[in-house]
Amino acid sequence: MANRTALRELQQRLAERMQAAREQTLIATWLAVECAGVGLLFPLKQASEIFAPVPIKPVPYAKPWLAGVANLRGGLFTVVDLAVYLGLREPVHGRGFAPQSRLVSLGADLNLNCALLVDRLAGLRSDEQLPLAAQQPAGPLPRFAGALRRDEAGRTWQEINLEALSRQENFLHVVA
Repeated sequence: MANRTALRELQQRLAERMQAAREQTLIATWLAVECAGVGLLFPLKQASEIFAPVPIKPVPYAKPWLAGVANLRGGLFTVVDLAVYLGLREPVHGRGFAPQSRLVSLGADLNLNCALLVDRLAGLRSDEQLPLAAQQPAGPLPRFAGALRRDEAGRTWQEINLEALSRQENFLHVVA
């Protein structure tokens, strides 16, 4: 009799834990990356694949933030050094890639064969993990800059709308 009671209690605890796990399932909506130490969030619906850095061929007369072009899965992609584009760091010609650097291609829906060079991936995040920050930036922001979010450690993350970024006049004109 005691065994049956213990078994029922165990089953009940397991059922409660499974229900709690289902209710706490976090749905990732953001790809968190770092550029020059700044935390950025890309909407997962607008980002496509992540690639380890590959050889990039420079493009003559291009703007300093255009790292060049690369062959990614048989397709020719322009590669934008996002930290340089955002003004977070100066361009360094001929610099090698850090081992943790990655290329994040824009989603196919954006109709642009482009990959963003980021310094480091920081993982997937959900809205629940990154609530909106109490203090939002004052003053004018680029159209692609969304809200600020803050993680539980207090770090600030900037939303980047990749569709709006890919429609920026400056982003589309790569010739210096």
